[in-house]
Amino acid sequence: MKILFTGGGTGGHFYPIIAVAEALRERVKAKKVLPPDLYFMAPSPYNPRALFDNEIRFVRVPAGKMRRYFSLMNLIDPFKTAYGCLAAVAKLYSIYPDVVFAKGGYTSFPALFAARMLRIPVVIHESDSHPGKVNSWAGKFARKIALSYPAAARYFSPKLQDKIADTGNPIRAEIVTPLSNGAHDYLGLEQGVPTVFILGGSQGAAKINDAVIEGLPELLNRYQVIHQTGKANLKEIEQTTSVMLKDHPYAYRYHPFDYLNDLAMRMSAGVADVVVSRAGSTIFEIAAWAVPSIIIPLPRSISHDQTENAFAYAATGAASIIEEDNLHAHILIEEIDRIHGSPAIQKAMRESAKAFARVDAASKIADALLDIALEHEK
Repeated sequence: MKILFTGGGTGGHFYPIIAVAEALRERVKAKKVLPPDLYFMAPSPYNPRALFDNEIRFVRVPAGKMRRYFSLMNLIDPFKTAYGCLAAVAKLYSIYPDVVFAKGGYTSFPALFAARMLRIPVVIHESDSHPGKVNSWAGKFARKIALSYPAAARYFSPKLQDKIADTGNPIRAEIVTPLSNGAHDYLGLEQGVPTVFILGGSQGAAKINDAVIEGLPELLNRYQVIHQTGKANLKEIEQTTSVMLKDHPYAYRYHPFDYLNDLAMRMSAGVADVVVSRAGSTIFEIAAWAVPSIIIPLPRSISHDQTENAFAYAATGAASIIEEDNLHAHILIEEIDRIHGSPAIQKAMRESAKAFARVDAASKIADALLDIALEHEK
């Protein structure tokens, strides 16, 4: 049995694939079948160590990106995509998997095109509340369509509704459960002080970072702050805050990190009273942690997806939204104070987050992939 994954380019596409691969290993044990050979087809491996740890073989195939803005690369990338499609047909034919699982995005197009040509069953997963172009196209021939947001179903043809499953977004087992035991010692936190957890993503979020830094002198009077700054931003932020907080009595309450490993992420989630984050796939991790949150989506001009995701999540009552155009330090602090200052608001947000979370998403998708693969293998 062989299963091929495709997608990537961002952690929001790549790590759900890893979550499904982890679930597949567990499900084959439960079903007492031989473990499948796993492959990942994309222009780059994104995280080679994660692929190695999960016994996934990388298959390199180029893909071109269609940008919504002017770029000379828009003249080159169609040729890259065409070459990628030809390469994908040849490589997919040599592997001939029993099913292809695609996360969408331009990196998945060559593999999906090849699967269509070779009549290999396809399962797609849409992370956003509004499907992207590739998944909208692939949905027409996919065997199953898994959705993170139920609202995305309306963008697919009525004829496809029986293929659709509201699974939620797959989350890796390593980070799904918050951990508070030992967290204060591990992260260097002060006992008895409420904690604000700022998630800027692996690349950081400049506007969020700026608002947090501007508000630190006031924030640290009442909270301690765990701040994932992004690897490129840590040094500059440390230099700025060392000067800004030089004479602040609670400067030690600020804890910037360029990157948080799985254990640090779980521990940060376990002690957080409020999380501040972008509106990517991290929303589903925050929901699984059942922590009140403030979501700051990318502007609509950059990402319609993040804005729609943020409002879809906030509509459940699990989070509040500050749009980036309105983001200032005093507004962020007021919203943190509003949430933390009301036990009723915190309780309602936690309960809504629990109701939204789908911690079994990876297992559900893994079961569907195994069923199709076993059927195709016969």
